[in-house]
Amino acid sequence: MTRFYEWEMYHAAKVLINDIFKVKPGESVVITADTMSDERVVEAVAGAAHDAGAKVITVWMQASPYGVGKQTDLVLPVEGLAALLSKVDIWIEFNYQWLLYSTVFELAFKENKKLRYMCMVGMSVDQMVRLIGRVNIPILQKFQDLLVEMTRRAKRIRITNTAGTNVTFINDPIRPIVNDKGDASAPGIYMVPGQICWSPIFESINGVIVFDGIINPPFDQPLREPVKLYVEKGVVVKIEGGSEARIFENWLKSFNHPQMFRLAHICYGVNPGAKLTSSIIEAERIWGATEWGLGYVDTTLTGGEPIPAPSHTDGITLNSSVWLDDVLILKDGRFVEPRLAELQKQLGIT
Repeated sequence: MTRFYEWEMYHAAKVLINDIFKVKPGESVVITADTMSDERVVEAVAGAAHDAGAKVITVWMQASPYGVGKQTDLVLPVEGLAALLSKVDIWIEFNYQWLLYSTVFELAFKENKKLRYMCMVGMSVDQMVRLIGRVNIPILQKFQDLLVEMTRRAKRIRITNTAGTNVTFINDPIRPIVNDKGDASAPGIYMVPGQICWSPIFESINGVIVFDGIINPPFDQPLREPVKLYVEKGVVVKIEGGSEARIFENWLKSFNHPQMFRLAHICYGVNPGAKLTSSIIEAERIWGATEWGLGYVDTTLTGGEPIPAPSHTDGITLNSSVWLDDVLILKDGRFVEPRLAELQKQLGIT
């Protein structure tokens, strides 16, 4: 008897290894997971990498009770794991308590200039099927390339949403735009397909940002009520809402580090299979959502040196509207610019 999504999971794993990473025979692939990871996902992807002729190692570790990022340093063999990752071609992270921005992560990328890394934290079989296996990757790539080019040309951007977001900022023409469109064939840091992310001029970010999807960390489930952030010159100066807003504010304060209250990046969510679940990786890709990060800023976003912080958090703003230089391209979670709207239709979004 077949198991839940057994065939579909096999297909999604093959898409990840062959079409997204384009793994070549003889390449070395390390898959990391912790005791909260989905074993079926790890085994299917390891098997697909083996079928592609790769040299595969899976690393299982305990889930950090302290949190993510540098908080994992307290329980992991940092030097040993970093030494392994500094010598391989590909690192796929399925840890639930992610190592992204940890000391292991920093050491690996400092030493390994050929490393291709993808953050796929907490991925379930269902998510692999919806976010990878059933997505028309070539059409999604066309959509994301067009949206990136339009965003790159824009100087001033305004974002609102139905929960009360109203924030403006100015793009930095020098900083890169990270286009996670399902192509991890070159060295670099990658995420699950369906996200476009960049860092604007931080001091230009002003207004109100309302998270009404999920904030992770510290929460591992969708918000019960919105959390409102007041932003002045890229810094969160006040947080309003109910009990979750207080928990979030206290979590940020617990690091006793000013960067944790500073915005790190803005992202579009554009994966047609994504929905609001307890997974931040999926929630960041909800079609028509925008996402703001606070805390650590990595080199892919600055175009230079990272901006360090003890941790990083991401919050989701659902049903967003976006103006690029006063031209409305996204309205209440659906793209209205004609070329984007046509590709949106081809991806099955109505």
